Amino acid sequence: MSHTTASAPAFFDQPKAVWATIFACTVGFMSIGLVDPILTSIARGLDAGPAEVSLLFTSYFFVTSVMMLVTGFVSSRLGSRSTMMVGAALIVVFAALAGNSTSVTELVLFRGGWGLGNAFFVVTGLSVLVAVTRGGTGRAVLLYEAAMGLGLSGGPLLGALLGSYSWRWPFFGTATLMAVGLIAIALFLPPLARPAVKTGLTAPVRALGHPGLLTVAIGAFFYYFAFFTVLAFAPFVLDMSAMQVGGIFFGWGVLLAIFSVFVAPRVEARFGLIPVTTVCLTAMAVLLVVMGVAPKGVVAVCVMLSGAVMGICNTLFTELALEISDAPRPVASAGYNFLRWFAGVIAPYAVPKVAEFLGVEVAFGLAAAAALAAPLTFYLRRRHLARPGVVAANAVSPLLAAVDGSLSDAAVLDRAAAFARAERRPVLVAHVRMAEVVDEEEADLEDAATAEGIVGAAIERLKAAGIAAEGLVIDAAAGAAARKVSDLADAVGAGRIVVGAVHPNDPEDLRHGSFSAALLALRGPDRLVVVGDASDRRNAGAAVSELPAGSARSA
Repeated sequence: MSHTTASAPAFFDQPKAVWATIFACTVGFMSIGLVDPILTSIARGLDAGPAEVSLLFTSYFFVTSVMMLVTGFVSSRLGSRSTMMVGAALIVVFAALAGNSTSVTELVLFRGGWGLGNAFFVVTGLSVLVAVTRGGTGRAVLLYEAAMGLGLSGGPLLGALLGSYSWRWPFFGTATLMAVGLIAIALFLPPLARPAVKTGLTAPVRALGHPGLLTVAIGAFFYYFAFFTVLAFAPFVLDMSAMQVGGIFFGWGVLLAIFSVFVAPRVEARFGLIPVTTVCLTAMAVLLVVMGVAPKGVVAVCVMLSGAVMGICNTLFTELALEISDAPRPVASAGYNFLRWFAGVIAPYAVPKVAEFLGVEVAFGLAAAAALAAPLTFYLRRRHLARPGVVAANAVSPLLAAVDGSLSDAAVLDRAAAFARAERRPVLVAHVRMAEVVDEEEADLEDAATAEGIVGAAIERLKAAGIAAEGLVIDAAAGAAARKVSDLADAVGAGRIVVGAVHPNDPEDLRHGSFSAALLALRGPDRLVVVGDASDRRNAGAAVSELPAGSARSA
């Protein structure tokens, strides 16, 4: 919820290191959907069945999954730049070898090597961008999200375009593009500081000993079983040309990126994480059942719509996993990713085999059951999913003032002081230190010192006006910020929250939705004062008078 007023460089005024990293990240994301349009072409070219060709996913994600347990160990010793370059080099080598394969066995093995490179590459992308981007973490996250959107949607198109000539060309194309990215990183990305704390080799496995993280990871395994059924098996059911399948998965990728970035935080803020996840997984199950019985045209629509559901689920699963664990984020992420990506080892091979013996309807039905098993897991183990709360020390029925470091804080604090004086209450100042959830990572949008400084300045202003005040910083993902502030108000008995109005044209409000609007939906107009909106300007002064800045009258 930070909206500091310091001037920032223009959005595109970035060093070459940023653009080199973004290009390489985009190519990395392309590899997820690259092979979908050419699965049937590979099957025909190498005289293989759907289950054998789907081993391309199995080998890729088996290596990626296992390597998630050691990438933190490696990257904390080599540093982000070296780890990223190793990953990019491995992708170049094994993508080129995959294009030269003469059998399914060779292709599967080389695709596994590609997964090794991907494991090293993706674990460092966001952290590198945060380190080199001008304009703060929020801008780095926005650039990373842009790379993700371009990669997820562009991968199927690239696979379709090149695959219309030969199934080998998409592999050669990826190798060429990543080689360009590797050279750009080598030339323009400067050496970066290595992490101060090194990750232990067994830390991710030990992190899964946390019952909450284990619960989320098990639920994610079931969800990703359904995810990979769409990604690896649906192209065989569609049985269309490479360009047609590429267009369908282009739509899938666009919806996944949009709903992950723009929709997930808004629906979480309004309805809560677990309820939204449950509804989305139920919708996913319905789409899968329809895919099993519908004609190809309807299956194509369902595949694209599943991208919207997956975009929300991807964001919310990652957020819950990283917030519920007491382990450092990179360690919790590694343990969680190990278990969830293992679904990509089993589903791509198992689902086509089920279809071969029992029919397409049963195969999609199995995936639908897996989608429903995820919320069932959450329900059965719900006592382990209590997210860390916020507690205010010595707060007895205060008035709560939410500040964000912007120029509007002065008006918010003055209005809070006026209410506090009239009602003879202290003021509890709250500031949300937001984190952005992107793909499988979470990044803080401001450092702890900045957040503490915002709260400290607010307390000093209130005390100078003679108002008793305390404050605290709340750590929360963007979608959970309003709900955490609302929960804090309930916990301390605050009958009223004072908050600033929407920030016009602010990138964070455009991406996540307005914090004050989300609070209004949760609290209602009787328990929330939004300073600066239209209704506030009409009603200001009706109940209490404004307190001049710097006034020292006692409460």
